[in-house]
Amino acid sequence: MATEILVPTLGESVSTATVARWLKKVGDAVKADEPLVELETDKVTVEVNAPSAGVVEAISANEGAEVTPGMALGTISAGGANVLVSPRATAPAPATPAPAQPQVETPRAVSGPVGVPGYAPPAGGAGHAPLPAAAKLLADAGVSAGQVGTGTAKDGRISKGDVLDFLARPAATANAPAAPKAPRALGDGEERVKMTRLRRTIASRLKEAQNTAAMLTTFNEVDMGAAMALRAEYRDAFEKKHGVKLGFMSFFVKACVAGLKEYPAVNAEIDGEDVVYKHHVHMGIAVGGPNGLVVPVLRNAETLGFADIEKAIGGFGKRARDGQLKLEELSGGSFTITNGGIYGSLMSTPILNPPQSGILGMHKIQDRPMAVGGKVEIRPMMYLALSYDHRIVDGKEAVSFLVRVKEGIEDPRRLMLDL
Repeated sequence: MATEILVPTLGESVSTATVARWLKKVGDAVKADEPLVELETDKVTVEVNAPSAGVVEAISANEGAEVTPGMALGTISAGGANVLVSPRATAPAPATPAPAQPQVETPRAVSGPVGVPGYAPPAGGAGHAPLPAAAKLLADAGVSAGQVGTGTAKDGRISKGDVLDFLARPAATANAPAAPKAPRALGDGEERVKMTRLRRTIASRLKEAQNTAAMLTTFNEVDMGAAMALRAEYRDAFEKKHGVKLGFMSFFVKACVAGLKEYPAVNAEIDGEDVVYKHHVHMGIAVGGPNGLVVPVLRNAETLGFADIEKAIGGFGKRARDGQLKLEELSGGSFTITNGGIYGSLMSTPILNPPQSGILGMHKIQDRPMAVGGKVEIRPMMYLALSYDHRIVDGKEAVSFLVRVKEGIEDPRRLMLDL
């Protein structure tokens, strides 16, 4: 009896995945719950484990195929008797030689949508049908596959990313068929590597933010002296009691929560012709992973203390490095903090994370001469940058929010007393 290997539920707002890599091949013996295949979604890489022990009988979704939850990736047989064999192995064997051993056959590449029975390529050699998610998006947008042109998926099929890229083009060219651009010839010392699904998604979302939001950035600077002194005074006691180091990120999370309470538009989002205000703060914390930047979400940050925040952020960083972040941890954020200072950035303009309306950029702490009480002093200063969607956030609100964050960091007692 064969058991199907099914695509698991991929999480909120994730409807498709790409088969990134098969860890087993047809004929391999596997144990129950042993990793079989890696799926790459728009956010993370998901491992699909064997539903039972046995032998990989067939693979129906090859690497590069786009799949959806519940779709069959292949099958596992309980023993080894049902493994697909080459037709040559079933032909009558000569009487004198020993019987031929069954040969494992690798299934042919599927040209149509995986798991769609009765699929036939378009007549006239027009190519292959768009991937299922792309076909739905094309229908919703009222765009034909011919307008998009040749896709980037296997066999030139159109992927969801191809449609999103096409829809993001200026209106002047949106109604004309897109002429496929041939890859340029590589020069000496160059190599071509296909973008990962995560990197394509990052590129698409960042471009979407630039195309849809009226994005502006306002700047300020903060004296980190008080926060650094408080951290130095209580660092050892904090770590001894809570088992985690006291960093600066918890100060900024608390300061942003205080600011978002006063200026809720920075924590809101536009949905069609409505503004959705949120009575919670789901704080996205940008962290670097092996495949790119990801933004896990610190839920209900307004209810968390310094220790809770530091523990959660430390866990995000470790799971991001190990590739173990869960899909549900990466969705639902209402505001984001990103810290380019850990890489040495002195100033930058962060890009919004749609559909959010605000993102705070932290930067490197640098000693600079400052005028303090009529005298010049060397102070540890940090530039802050707030990018915001001007469609929903007025300039006064954005500047006032950033000043509120500055005040909280320069006098941390305000954060502790909720002032």
